[in-house]
Amino acid sequence: MAAMVDLTPDQRAALAPGAPPGRAMALRIVVEAARLLGAPSLVPIRSAHADGCIYHGPGGLKVVERLADLGARVAVPTTCNVGAIDLLHPEVARLSETEKALARRQMDGHVALGCTPSWTCAPYQAGHRPAPGDQVAWGESNAVAFVNAVLGARTNRYGDYLDVCCAIAGAAPFSGLHVTENRRATLRVDTAALSDGLKARAAFYPVLGAWLGRAAGADVAVFTGLPAAIPEDSLKALGAGAAATGEVGLFHIVGTTPEAPSLDAACQGQPPARHITLTPDMVRAARDALSTATGEALDCVAVGSPHYSAAQCRAVLALAGRERFRVPFHICTHRKVMDDLARDGADRALADKGVNLVVDTCVVVAPVLPPGGGVMMTDSAKFAHYGKGNTGHDALFGAVEDCVASAIAGRVVRHEAAWA
Repeated sequence: MAAMVDLTPDQRAALAPGAPPGRAMALRIVVEAARLLGAPSLVPIRSAHADGCIYHGPGGLKVVERLADLGARVAVPTTCNVGAIDLLHPEVARLSETEKALARRQMDGHVALGCTPSWTCAPYQAGHRPAPGDQVAWGESNAVAFVNAVLGARTNRYGDYLDVCCAIAGAAPFSGLHVTENRRATLRVDTAALSDGLKARAAFYPVLGAWLGRAAGADVAVFTGLPAAIPEDSLKALGAGAAATGEVGLFHIVGTTPEAPSLDAACQGQPPARHITLTPDMVRAARDALSTATGEALDCVAVGSPHYSAAQCRAVLALAGRERFRVPFHICTHRKVMDDLARDGADRALADKGVNLVVDTCVVVAPVLPPGGGVMMTDSAKFAHYGKGNTGHDALFGAVEDCVASAIAGRVVRHEAAWA
């Protein structure tokens, strides 16, 4: 049987009769989670990211509205993950008016709790960036991997409603990746056998992540042999791929991520239990596993999981040049990026190319793509992994250069030589 959780006087008072009922409800849930996890206590947190903003049914809606009705409010800065609709353009989702109203209520419920209406799976690129060592409670798998690995903050992979309950309680179970020794690398992945050219390509990193998710299991991996200056969007894609295909919540890169100035530091002075040398054949196999379609037929392109940054949106515009797309090209992003693009008209220029800019949600969690299936090309390991099950579209993975070239041609174009 799980041990009792040691609570502070303030926490005990918050659970006493007569205490504010909203916070008491949230804290009871967090304490019970801690007990089940075997956590000895709760750890104070500095921020949260709430994942449960998508309407999946009446149960989740009842949780957030009940908490709000009881007067609960978040005790720390808390951002909102994507919802089930684009609030600025609700017509893009194939939902009934009743379904749209329920989706909006789910999102509004989080705002009523005091959450910031960011509506993005990449809050770390929308102004929410914890400091190294900060204890936080984040949901959304890619955001968890990013905040742990790239920013060096500490969170477990919190599921829907436990994350917002932690935000209300101001504390999380002190277990898992909140604990220093559990962040030790136990798997070394050596990339020395891969070419520098491959490691310089943005498309390599989502594939690397997809491979890691399947290979790591419960191990924390440390990469050796990767470049020291990896662009943030590539690190974002690595973490998203690893979290989609597996349970990865943390990885280290020697010389790049904050807890890995050296291999010894990442391993906390102990030898890793496992060692894998990554080969070009393994990378190509991981890339191929992301596609469920073959041939040249193409119905649409969808990118932006995690949400595209402004730089990524502008890269699409630059790659397109003077051409216009022959198939629908969906870019999922967030409002901060939209504001950035609007400053110089890049949003209009993308629309003129045939781009559909989707905000507040994404095409894999909202029914934006046409019914009946088809072939969707993407540069996202996460879209590729979930695409068939969530949208009915078969996925074809390719670099963003391939996605743009394919959208212009109206058929699949891929440059295989880049993966040699």
